[in-house]
Amino acid sequence: MSKFVDVYLLPIKEENIPAYKQIATDASRIFIKHGALRYREYVAADLSVQDVLPFPAVITLEPGETIVYAAVEFESKSARDEAMEKIMKDPELAAGMEGGCPFDYKRMVYGGFKILVEA
Repeated sequence: MSKFVDVYLLPIKEENIPAYKQIATDASRIFIKHGALRYREYVAADLSVQDVLPFPAVITLEPGETIVYAAVEFESKSARDEAMEKIMKDPELAAGMEGGCPFDYKRMVYGGFKILVEA
């Protein structure tokens, strides 16, 4: 059985990073509670690469925005599906979003991946 990872890329205003970090920290506990094996979020630190396609060429950033990359690992795709059903119904998740979302969901990029190499 192959482990499965949900990957998210989201543009976010740099000024919203502290608020997002709190939401993501709370969400991490909820995801782990319902079966995620690992939950990590990263904020871009170097987007000025050359000779390859940089993230801002794929996700259009508005002035003052950066990119957050998130990866949530599960035992399998079926374990992810089962966990996500519980996560989306968890009242703690809804409570954490009462103040609104600090990024635009419609601009988020998402995909589910099987792990190819793990070292």
